[in-house]
This record gives sequence, C-alpha cells and structure tokens, in this order.
Amino acid sequence: MKNIAILFAFTTIVTFQSYSQETLWKPQDETETIQKQQNHPIERMRYKLIASKYLDKNQVFQPLYSEVQVFSEKRYNALLPLILDKDIPTLQSEISKGKFSYEELTLFFLKRIYKYELDPEKTLNTIIALNPNVLKEARECDKNKSSKNNPIFGMPILLKDNIDTKEIKTTAGAAALIDNTPSEDAFIVQRLKENGALIIGKANLSEWAYFFCDGCPVGYSAVGGQTLNPYGRMIFETGGSSAGSGTGVAANYAVAAVGTETAGSIISPSSQNSLVGLKPTVGVLSRSGIVPISHTLDTPGPMTKNVIDNAILLNAMKGKDNGDAASIAVSTNYVEEIKNATLKGKRLGVMKSLLSDSIYAATVKKLQKEGAIIIEYTPEEIDLPSFLTLLNLDMKEDLPVYLKMNASENIKFKNLEEIMTFNAKDSLNRMPYNQELFDGIIADETSEEDFQKIKETLKINGTEFFQKPMKEHKLDAVLSINNYHSAYAAVALYPCLTIPMGYNSSGEPFGLTFIGAPFQEAKLLQLARAFEIKNPVRKSPSEYKE
Repeated sequence: MKNIAILFAFTTIVTFQSYSQETLWKPQDETETIQKQQNHPIERMRYKLIASKYLDKNQVFQPLYSEVQVFSEKRYNALLPLILDKDIPTLQSEISKGKFSYEELTLFFLKRIYKYELDPEKTLNTIIALNPNVLKEARECDKNKSSKNNPIFGMPILLKDNIDTKEIKTTAGAAALIDNTPSEDAFIVQRLKENGALIIGKANLSEWAYFFCDGCPVGYSAVGGQTLNPYGRMIFETGGSSAGSGTGVAANYAVAAVGTETAGSIISPSSQNSLVGLKPTVGVLSRSGIVPISHTLDTPGPMTKNVIDNAILLNAMKGKDNGDAASIAVSTNYVEEIKNATLKGKRLGVMKSLLSDSIYAATVKKLQKEGAIIIEYTPEEIDLPSFLTLLNLDMKEDLPVYLKMNASENIKFKNLEEIMTFNAKDSLNRMPYNQELFDGIIADETSEEDFQKIKETLKINGTEFFQKPMKEHKLDAVLSINNYHSAYAAVALYPCLTIPMGYNSSGEPFGLTFIGAPFQEAKLLQLARAFEIKNPVRKSPSEYKE
C-alpha cells in the first residue's frame, strides 16, 4: 500500500457511440488519471487501478444491447420526469394509469446503465452483470398485471454480487469466483421473485465484502474494478462494502438495491450516496445463499432512495428460512407501520461529542422542532476487544461451507488457503492491494474456548454501549452519523437505519443514523419516515440527472 505503483496503465474502459456490438468496449489509457489520483488527501483513494482487468463489458452489455438501442431518446426523455427518483407507490400508480409499462420502466433503467456505464467520463464501475432475461420477465409482468399483490411487483432491483442468483454469476468481486454460477437463488432472491420483483443485475462491491485487503480502497474488486461515487467521481469515497448497491441506486440504475452488512457495509455506502439504508437485526432476513464473512453478524438489507421503498423491499424479502438457524418468522407489515409516523414525543439520544458536527447539530434542532424529545448524553468508553478475531474465525468456518454447499461445481476451491494460493499466482491482477486480512485469518490461532469468551464479551459490551443510555433515558433510538457506531450495533445485534441528513460544503453526502433495540426495525422506519416527510433533503447527483 505504501509504495504506490502505477499499475495497468492501459486498462480498459468503454466508449459508447454508434459502434457495433463487437466494439462496445474499447481500451483507454488511464495512466494520467491514476497519476492525478496519487495526490488525493485520502490515502486509500490513491488508486492503483480503476477499470477491471477481468470484467469483459462486451459480454455484460451485448445481450440486451439491441433492445436498449431501440428504446428511443425521445421516449426516454418523456419518461424522465415520471420515473427519475420517484418512489415505488408513484411508479405503480403511473403504470396503473397507463403512462408506461413495466417493460418501459426496465428499459428506462437499462438505458441509464448503458448511457453512463459505457461512458469513460461517467462510468461508476457499478454494474458487474445484467440479467439477460430481465426484459422478457418485464413483459411477463405486463401480461400478468392482474396477479399483482405486492408493490415490489415489476420493480427492477439490483443485487450486491455476493448474493446468489441462478441465472447470473455470483463472484463476491473475486477472481476466484468469476465463473461461479450457483444452481439456486439465495432465499431472499426467491422471496423477491415470488413477489414479482425483477432482478435487473448485480452490483460491484468491496471484494469479499471488504474482508480481504487491509487499507485498500472501498468499492474495489478484481472483477468489477473501482466503484466510483456519483456525487463526486474520484473525489468522494463510495462507502463499503455494498458500494455498487449504493452508487447504483443513487445514479438511478434501478428502483432499489439489496446490500449486505457485517459491520457498516450497508450503512456506510448508503450514507455516502445519500440513501436510506437499513441493517436489520440478524434473523429478520435470511442469509442463505450469500457469500459469508460471519454467521454471527451478517445480514442483508434494503438500500433505497426513500423510506417507503425501504419498507416495501424489506417486506418483500422477509420470511422464515429453515436453512438459516438465525432466521425468524416476521409478521410485521413494515409499510403499514410507517403510516401516520410522527416524531412527537419520541425520545432520541444524542451523543454530546457528535454535536461538534454542524450538520448533525442542525438536524437535532429540526427533530426537536418536530416534537422529538432530545436527550443529550455522554456514552461510556467501552472497548470491543478482539473484534477482528470474531470475523477471522467465523469466516474461516463459514466460507468452506459456502464453497461446498452453494458454489457451482466448476468452483474447485475448498477453503481460504486454496483461494489465497490462487491469488498469489497472479498477484498484480488478483490482489493488487495484497490480501492481508486473509493472511490474518490463517494466522489466527485463537482456541475455541477463548473464541466463545470473545463473542460473549463483544455482545455484552456492544449491548451495554446502547442499552444503558436507552434504559436510563427511556430512549426510542440513539442518533449517530453515517456508520460511526456500526461496530457496536453489529456485536449487540442492534438494527441501524440511515437517512440523508445533508451535504457538506464540498457536496459530500451525510447520513443521520437511527440505532434501536433488536427487532425494532418498524420503530426506526417510523422515525425515519417522520423525519423524511418534514425534511426532504435528498438531492440527485447533479451529473446523473439526464
């Protein structure tokens, strides 16, 4: 990391003009761009590469190319004010009125993906794969409108590329899994399809959900390249590890996306991309068919442009999964729960140390103005000892299970050591930022007895960090910024929900994060919805509005 070398000077980026299918993708010299990036004030944004050395965008974009090209600019521009940034109920209403079809809705998002991802000056390196059948599936939705019984019906959704799909490869961003084609959909994908959602494609991510290289850029993967933030391309971080899920929704490549989190991986990219992101309590959503880090902490969650879409997507994915020991049956209708949401009388804990942030302080005053009762407090200094050990030993156990039970038959790796050996054979392409966290997993020799003590201590400490002030002050939620306290919430198994709070002077998004007690997702959604109605602060990225 410290000896930055300019690697892969002639990487490939797409140019999008009137080329034939064979020339959708053309090489471009990135040397100057990468050299300039070495002056970035954030060290991990001094990129070694931007475009992927593995992803062939011709293969990704050619299957749907002809159909997307036929969708005219005139029709696209007519739909722009009807679709861009609109919530799901509005989209469904417009479709019911005959303003456009599910097929046109899908073509609209595909048009945007092709427009920006195939432009070397605008590409966000967000899309790893597209569903080649998505337009056929959208047409089926148009034929079967009468069977619609869920608001997610016909809505194009992006998935983080560590979530299994049987028709699209699942790579976790890793060269070792570039040909992984699982035979079954992840449980949450099955639920989405049962409810009529359209899987438009797979989004880039921090490789192995950012538990791979130490200090490397967030949003980087060998398969997808470097994900870039639409609010400040090459300027602001994307957040990780659900980077592409965040940038894809922010740039309006889909109605919504699904991310995954171990500690901050939904909350961080949602905050950085001015989105609503929910990390549910472990068990609310199934983890079956998701490339794992930790069975103790992992969970998928919805990433959306507004709270109502978040509740809709959460509803559509929930369900008891007998294949996941943590999974529970949830009867809550989250959409119904957020109706008539209010802040009046809600008791919100504010950490005094965060009030030095002007955006946070101003937001607290807005909450108070809307009737919330603000309780300022100073949290106790509580450590999270051996947090890395928890991740090390869980991944050492969980990844071989995924490779055996979920990966396709052509993936021959049995464990982490074999993947590391594979990476080392072509380190410049497969691990340009090294694989130090993998090294740490192998080196960790913590005994099972000590491991259990570590897990117990982390759970106790994380719970105490929130539970003590929540009980003492009878709080409905604690207010944080971005993913500042995600690690505490992770080990305590507390849900988090972030919502756009504003933008700093440079235009970088900031998120207000509500943290509540386990299985209080409905309460967090209520608080966020009440705030959102009175404070609609979210703005689309200015370079991605057309």
